[in-house]
Amino acid sequence: MSKPSHRPRSGREIGRRLGPIALLLTGVAVVVAFGWTFAAYRLDLGQARERVATGSRVVETRCGPIEFAQAGDGAPVLVVHGAGGGFDQGMDFAAPLARGGLRVIAMSRFGYLRTPLPIDASAAAQADAHACLLDALGIRRAAIVGASAGAPSALQFALRHADRCSALVLVVPAAYVPRAGGAPPLKTPAWTRLLFDTALRSDFLFWLAPRVSRATVLRAILATPPEVVAEASPAERARVQSMIDHLLPVSPRRLGLLNDAKVTSTLPREALESITAPTLAISAADDLFGTFDAARYTAEHVPSARFVGYPSGGHVWVGHDDELVAEISAFLR
Repeated sequence: MSKPSHRPRSGREIGRRLGPIALLLTGVAVVVAFGWTFAAYRLDLGQARERVATGSRVVETRCGPIEFAQAGDGAPVLVVHGAGGGFDQGMDFAAPLARGGLRVIAMSRFGYLRTPLPIDASAAAQADAHACLLDALGIRRAAIVGASAGAPSALQFALRHADRCSALVLVVPAAYVPRAGGAPPLKTPAWTRLLFDTALRSDFLFWLAPRVSRATVLRAILATPPEVVAEASPAERARVQSMIDHLLPVSPRRLGLLNDAKVTSTLPREALESITAPTLAISAADDLFGTFDAARYTAEHVPSARFVGYPSGGHVWVGHDDELVAEISAFLR
């Protein structure tokens, strides 16, 4: 009787036997990874929603409901946040001013968080809403600090309510500057439009974006060269990361973002020579939105205005935060 054959199995035979197991393990790994990712997202989003649900209140004004927060005592300073912000972005920026003896009032602009978007959401209408908020708080006169996309309404406030504006500060301002060939006053970094049409439409996609490509988010959303952030101090890197984190939740900011895109794409030349408030304009030369030229142009045409320009730092003035806060604090005093 012949003995049974025990020839070794070929690689193809082993592959056929292991194929379903490998496929199953791959599927399990994908499910586990997705589950972990979604759980992390839900945790971060929940914390973000809780953060913006506290620390502010909504006041009814003759211009409609306006969300705001305030801190500190002393001379009042109205802080006008940039694109993607809200009262929380304003308070993050101005907390050192409050600690330094100023009364900071930071609102959520039209379409951000709990401030609704009205039919007329122009920079002029927003400036009137700034005055309405001051009325509701019983404040006759205040300094105003407009950052980025908050600059158009800050400029309008200084023009339309000159008797109520004690000082004007423009930080990396979205403002008019003449450009060759009628080009838009603000530049648009690569990927900005793509992220605006994708990640900024979804809390999950925006949460995911910096985890997939942080450098792209730095360039396209914060308009700051990634290498500048990489070379910054730990404290400054943490500040930048906080700015990214605090854009969540993005969904209740969506209408404001859309309105800001509309307003800043057609910035007119304002009657800068008519501004009577003491004015300070600040920007960085490597701001990828191109606000350096706009800040300098504004300061050159506002009577007695001063321009402060940093050689680097991008749109979020990396490496100059302490210097910038000290500059603004000294100016407002």
